[in-house]
Amino acid sequence: MKHAILTTLLLGSIASLAQDSADHHHSGVVQRGDRVMGFSHDKTTHHFRLYKDGGSIEALANDPGDAASRQEIRQHLQHIAGMFKSGDFNAPMLIHARTPPGVPTMKKLRNQIEYRVEETPKGARVRVSSENSKAVAAIHDFLRFQIQDHQTGDSMTISKE
Repeated sequence: MKHAILTTLLLGSIASLAQDSADHHHSGVVQRGDRVMGFSHDKTTHHFRLYKDGGSIEALANDPGDAASRQEIRQHLQHIAGMFKSGDFNAPMLIHARTPPGVPTMKKLRNQIEYRVEETPKGARVRVSSENSKAVAAIHDFLRFQIQDHQTGDSMTISKE
């Protein structure tokens, strides 16, 4: 009986520490993200989508009248599209405090990946695509990581655009 109680307490403590660690990490992602991206996570929403040929990174101003956030989003996504195209993934590494999955392959195959910025009414999106199956798999790994680390709740499955 004592063994069962101690085991339960130990497992509960481990689960609590893991949750505290996850909460601390997410808080860091938000704080570093605000600094690196130049706009507030509180005023904006991120979405990451997976498509057969790649996916998209989207940021939207929560308030349709928030012209400042819209402009900051558009500038940031234009900037990272150029960085990613040249193989520079320092921004996501700074935000997430590690190299996101897929980045090494995306760097290697950068000349086979297209980054297209599209303005939306509330912000912008970067459409990321490739005809190379290894590049597409790396894009999917990268976007799934973003979904998890930003805790967006977006689908992890591949959909039609």
